[in-house]
Amino acid sequence: MALEITDSNFDEVVLKSDKPVLVDFWAEWCGPCRMVGPVVEELAKEYDGKVVVGKVNVDHNSDVSTKYGIRNIPALLFFKNGEIVDKQIGAVPKSVLASKLEAQLV
Repeated sequence: MALEITDSNFDEVVLKSDKPVLVDFWAEWCGPCRMVGPVVEELAKEYDGKVVVGKVNVDHNSDVSTKYGIRNIPALLFFKNGEIVDKQIGAVPKSVLASKLEAQLV
């Protein structure tokens, strides 16, 4: 299951992770976010132990959302060694997100 990432645990969970991290910035009122949500959960299960997968509710965590300039959601950021290495704005098929994760595992 995807982790709940907040302003207070973002540094620990994302920036200090020794594994690649996928962060889904979303909100309950966002239609495309509701389409991407189940895909993110599937990826969390499939990549368990290899990748950290988490979700940031932009309505409740404005500090981290502002820090990374999140203006459009869903926004999926891929981190490796504390740095953004890739991103995807908007709803896309699972295969697109999976291939971006695979690229971080090499």
